[in-house]
Order: sequence, then C-alpha cells, then structure tokens
Amino acid sequence: MDTTKQPTDLEVLKGKLKAVWSAGDFAEIARSFEAGAAEFADRLSLAQGAKVLDVACGNGNTAIPAAKAGADVTGVDLIPYLIDQAEERAAAEAVEAKFEVGDAEALPYDDSSFDAVVTMFGAMFAPRPDVVASELKRVCRPGGLITMANWTPEGFIGQMFKVTGRHVPPPASMPSPILWGVEEVVKERFRDGVTEVELVRRPMRFDFPFGPADTVEYFRRYYGPTQKAFDALDAEGQSALRADLEHLWAENNEAKDGTTVVMSEYLDVRVIRS
Repeated sequence: MDTTKQPTDLEVLKGKLKAVWSAGDFAEIARSFEAGAAEFADRLSLAQGAKVLDVACGNGNTAIPAAKAGADVTGVDLIPYLIDQAEERAAAEAVEAKFEVGDAEALPYDDSSFDAVVTMFGAMFAPRPDVVASELKRVCRPGGLITMANWTPEGFIGQMFKVTGRHVPPPASMPSPILWGVEEVVKERFRDGVTEVELVRRPMRFDFPFGPADTVEYFRRYYGPTQKAFDALDAEGQSALRADLEHLWAENNEAKDGTTVVMSEYLDVRVIRS
C-alpha cells in the first residue's frame, strides 16, 4: 500500500507561488522603485530602536532604509535567494538588520513582538488574506503600527496583472492580490483587533533607461510572474501577450526621450492594533 503523503491543495498552491517568486531576479525590478520604497519607509517616522518586522521583505527595499533610520529591523521572506540578497545589500551599505526565511501566513515570531509590522508589495501576494491580516496583527504589540503598500486595481501594476491574466488566468483558488488595494476590502480584513485604519492612495514611479518594448522584455526576464506567464504560452500566445504589454507600457509612458517613466498607484494602509 502506498503510504506516501499527498500534498494538500494549499501546499500545491503555495509551491506554485513560491516557484513564481523564485523565478527571475526580483532585485532587478526592485531597483526601479527603490526611491519610492525609501520614501515609504521615511513616512513611518520610526522611533530610534523601534522593533520593526518587514514581512515579505524582498531584497530589503524597505527594511534597509528603516534600519538606517535607527530601527531594530528584522526582514522575513519566503524566497531564500531574496534573503541572501538582502543580507548582501545590508552588508554593502553597512546596515545592521536581520533577515530570515519565513512565511507571511505563519510568521516565526511570538505574539506582540514588534512595535511596527510593515509590508510593501509583499504580503498582498500570499494566498490567504484573512490569515495574513491575522498574522500581521498577532506579531504587532498593542498600540503598534501595521502598515502595507498594496497595488490598486486601477493603478498601472494592477492593470498589468489584468492584461497578463487575460492570457494566463491566475489560480482560481485564491482571491486576487490586488483586492488588497481596495479600501472597503482592507477595512473588512482589519475589522477586528484594531483601533484605527487610515488609507491613502499614493503614486509610485517606475523609471527605466530604455523604451517600453525593452521594459516588457526586462520584466519577462526578471519579474517572476511575467516570466512564468510567458513560459506558460506557446509562441503565438507569447507574441500576443508581449503586444498587449508593450501597448500598456507605451500608453502610460510619460517619458519623451526614449526611456520609460510610468506612475503606478498603490494604497498606503496604516492600522493601529488595539
């Protein structure tokens, strides 16, 4: 009799998501909005020595500026190579911060461990938003700050996901990540265990030194979701996806000098834990 344990549907889904975000090299994409990430961290106005957890920290775009401001920062991410990159970046910039592998849906920390819990374009992609909201609240101390930066459906990145989804449908078993950019949805997900919810839509600038067509190729090479979408299509499908993405980037490009500058909206979420 075969006693091999079969993976659950959730385990299969998480494995697929991990493969998506392990593809490419997200640090290359993160560089394009590094300045905006530093501005997001600066607006936190963290106290010296504040214990901060950066959930789904990537290569340290938010964690490192927060540490430079004097916070005691821990970054956690599901993808090991991103943790390696964050550690290398922190060392290169002479910043003290701790980085470790972990899941936004099962954070490896005790209750009420942090003064502030932040996540920028990270935890929104976990498959169970109710579990994410519960974990962010759990590890934050009473009176502490929980803050998220989440792409909105109407913003450029939200539109890019929609274009891609027309060619390669996303998993039907999880809610759309960009619902984290809808005010009413966020209020519902944080309806319990908090005293304040502040929501502000803000712009994020993407800046590339080449035109829209090359920008699409850049995302195909380095951005896991785009790379995996292209890999899932045959040659004809890839050509159609590329054409639609090039049109989207060109239509939204504000640069007139052969480069690409696109503004994308995100929802700045600030919650005070009760």
